Amino acid sequence: MIAWLIIASEILFWLFIFAGLFARYVLKWKRIGIILLFCTPLIDLFLLMATIIDLKNGETAHFVHALSAVYIGVSVAFGRRMIQWADEHFSYRFAGGSRPKKAPRFGKEHAEYERQGWYRHLLAWTIGNGLILFMVLLVNDFDKTKELLITATRWSVILIIDFLWSFSYTLWPRGAKR
Repeated sequence: MIAWLIIASEILFWLFIFAGLFARYVLKWKRIGIILLFCTPLIDLFLLMATIIDLKNGETAHFVHALSAVYIGVSVAFGRRMIQWADEHFSYRFAGGSRPKKAPRFGKEHAEYERQGWYRHLLAWTIGNGLILFMVLLVNDFDKTKELLITATRWSVILIIDFLWSFSYTLWPRGAKR
């Protein structure tokens, strides 16, 4: 059930973004557009509550329970950036806005961009693992929540790999191809 809620949450996230941008740029309903865009965090809150209720009702934690915490962490850390990206592209395509800037691909600017991405990943990891820890403490049964801790450990390894990858551009900046 939680897996389906995560899928539904992702679909609803993008539907609310699209509806908000459509209202804002095509229909010229700026307030409605902003309200629809601000609904996206409510989807995360609903998913978190459903996950907690499922675990509190005695369900043994599975990967998808941890994935809901990961999803919320990523949504909080990267959500604004994703909405801004969608806003810039929607404005350009449908409202005569300026062409969106591309991410830097070379040199110090690219290294800075990669580091900023890692800082966002660190924020997502902090929020997601905070929620995982909260769920573990709430259930208070290691046997039922060990999968949550396994997922947190795996995500920590991914974060370390991302750190090495992202900060490698600081030491060895990517040069423009000739």
